[in-house]
Amino acid sequence: MATLQSFQAEIEDICNRELAKNRTHPQPDVLRKPHADHKPAAKVKKKAVGGDVPTTSSVTAKVTRDEPTQDVTDIERSLQSALLSSSEGDTQARDLIAVLLTQQGGEYLLRLGARPPSAPLFANEDINNADGWAGDERTEAEIDMMTTRLSQLVEEVGGKARVLIREGKPHPRVSVLLRLPPPDVSLTPEVRCAVVGNVDSGKSTILGVLTRGGLDDGRGLARVALFRHKHEIESGRTSSVGMEILGFDVSGAPILPLSSGAIDHDVLRREKLGWEEISHRSAKIVTFIDLAGHERYLKTTLYGLTSGAPSCVMLVIGANAGVIGMSKEHLAVALALSVPIVVCITKVDMTPPNKLEETLSQVVKILRSRGCRKNPVFVKSIEAAVEVSQTYAKEKICPIFQVSNVTGMGLDFVRTFLNLLPASEGDVDRFDATQPLEFSVTDVWSVPYVGTVVNGLLNCGTIQKGDPVLFGPDSNGTYAPTVVKTMQRKRADVTTAVAGQTVALALKHVPRVAVRKGMVIVHRSEVPPRAVRRFEGQVLILYHNTTMQPNYQAMLHCGAVRQTVRIVSIDHPQNLLRTGDRATVIFEFIAHPEFVKAGMKLLFREGKTKGLGVITRLL
Repeated sequence: MATLQSFQAEIEDICNRELAKNRTHPQPDVLRKPHADHKPAAKVKKKAVGGDVPTTSSVTAKVTRDEPTQDVTDIERSLQSALLSSSEGDTQARDLIAVLLTQQGGEYLLRLGARPPSAPLFANEDINNADGWAGDERTEAEIDMMTTRLSQLVEEVGGKARVLIREGKPHPRVSVLLRLPPPDVSLTPEVRCAVVGNVDSGKSTILGVLTRGGLDDGRGLARVALFRHKHEIESGRTSSVGMEILGFDVSGAPILPLSSGAIDHDVLRREKLGWEEISHRSAKIVTFIDLAGHERYLKTTLYGLTSGAPSCVMLVIGANAGVIGMSKEHLAVALALSVPIVVCITKVDMTPPNKLEETLSQVVKILRSRGCRKNPVFVKSIEAAVEVSQTYAKEKICPIFQVSNVTGMGLDFVRTFLNLLPASEGDVDRFDATQPLEFSVTDVWSVPYVGTVVNGLLNCGTIQKGDPVLFGPDSNGTYAPTVVKTMQRKRADVTTAVAGQTVALALKHVPRVAVRKGMVIVHRSEVPPRAVRRFEGQVLILYHNTTMQPNYQAMLHCGAVRQTVRIVSIDHPQNLLRTGDRATVIFEFIAHPEFVKAGMKLLFREGKTKGLGVITRLL
């Protein structure tokens, strides 16, 4: 598996190189459509003791015009000094808060006082007597004064401050979440989280508990509202890519139904909050991609992992069963795609202590193995959940939550962790709004009185209601014109969308049979994108029981594209591939051409055969 680590590094280098090449390559003016509506809305002025307070947008505009972008550490240090000064420093502190929130996308975690060392905190050891404390030591009186003034100033700029952690002696400290409400539903930050695991591990149940607030009865009560089909309710097993959202308001509290605790299935489905209401009340939305755990639905699960572009993967493991079956398959795929992993161990209330200890040891051993190389961290406090949410993706940390959907143990830690995750669209290296429009179609419906509706991910550029676009390629590799009639995001009407967001588009005068998953939507131009039949890629064979030769066929997953491909040629001395081999391979789509680009990651499988690669050249 050491080869896998080096190959993944090479894949990232190729992806970054191709991405930089695409950004520096000149594009036609028709593709670079200006996005006039994408600007922050002005906040309402609020009255203070000294008169009118400048709005967030006005303060930000003044600072960005008059001053260069400051380092976040310097801004935070200046802000703490202003909070400790007399009331004359309120104007400076207010301006610094506005700049800090604007630079960080409307959300920032501010720590006042000393900061504990990470190693003993993540190891659940006594941190009070540990060495390595950082930050400035403050007294409890200073912490209380700074927190009170901070809350007042944040409210004056239109936001909210919520204290997540408050600890006293011997090291007084406070962690405060600062958050601004989004100007519009179309600009609400979103975190995409894919939920995987073996069948009967409790994936749908934990999502039902997290999003609804009520607890499970131990017999699948919480998962009923998540199922999309009748046979899923009858069998209790997810067979499709389900979607569920969890909203957090400006203060960081989860948005849950007012009533909970019902035991009737019909009542549970009725009292569930609508997506539109959650979207309008939320300052951040976590979108869960509920994937199937059964082996027969592996194709569907892989499609959800590759097309949904999740920011993290939540691996759900039943404490009474351990890491068995498809759990290892899903973990291997997440590692191959280089997606950060979070482990949730469920059913801890019904598992004997010896079996729970065995499961925990098994999980730790797998995460520390050469194939994973992750640092497992058991999250057993709010402070650990807050700190691990800021560093887990960068430092190869794998948080482990022990939860019970019946008693509610550990659920607050999971919600706190999800609330602080960075937004998916904030990944500017992956999603660039300045590039030409590229919208990947991941689902298609025919809605009565509306027409054909497509759902998907906006990889590049921006799109607005009424834009003339092209969709394709079809079986002949051509693109057809249409117009975006209406748009929705999380079932709420919007008029614009930017790169990194998932939206649904209603297409004008387009029959349902003309659109399929894997198509792309681009702005209308004289030169449509190229449809590719053959391409070259560098691949690594993760597993194959015999040998792989030319004319071998497998199912390819590349973004939203899912189609059978044939190996045309293999650049290998023996002209064949075995487990662990690397080579340059030429693939050919069997059914019809697709839209792919150099630098895109690919995953192909056939039975137990699995391969990982990256597209290097289009032929």
